[in-house]
Amino acid sequence: MEISDVYKTITKPSAATFFKEKGSKFYGYAFPVFTEDDVKECLEILQKKHNSARHFCYAWQLGTEEVSYRANDDGEPNNSAGLPIYGQIQSFEVTNILVVSVRYFGGTKLGVGGLISAYKNSAKLALEASKIIEKTINIDFLLTFEYEMMSKVMRILKDKNIEILHQELALNCKLKISVRKSEADEVFDFFEEFYKVEIEKLD
Repeated sequence: MEISDVYKTITKPSAATFFKEKGSKFYGYAFPVFTEDDVKECLEILQKKHNSARHFCYAWQLGTEEVSYRANDDGEPNNSAGLPIYGQIQSFEVTNILVVSVRYFGGTKLGVGGLISAYKNSAKLALEASKIIEKTINIDFLLTFEYEMMSKVMRILKDKNIEILHQELALNCKLKISVRKSEADEVFDFFEEFYKVEIEKLD
């Protein structure tokens, strides 16, 4: 079975987007996030920026293989805001992301159907305004070897296009490397012939 080790995300916040429906104004935003604290921080920034807005509805998704998510209606009728926003996150197949739609009430009620449509559109615009990129799920390893093995190890890493995250070069050398999940098992094969190279998978 082929291992899926690619996911989509964003690396910087989107430009603000604007959507208007029956007088209500919706400002859409997308942010890259990695923790719930990041989510909180982004919401606090928006609350300062839009201090007279009535609703800050949002959804977020974190993780690549084990995914967690939340959708928040922030005072709108149940499931009329957060879930339509989360639906767009799923539709664009992105993760490690927060999408927020800030609403200024325009005096006319939109009804549940109108709200679902408006928040969906606002989220869609924010995601369309984002630069979505593909990243690989990587596994890190620690290589330990004597200095005399340096050129051989480096040649393999270069040939296989393996990323070095950290290096300690002394009599005993240590290299922390990062390998795509789908190619991770092969790493042991690369160094198998060199009995002087220890390889350890890192959590």
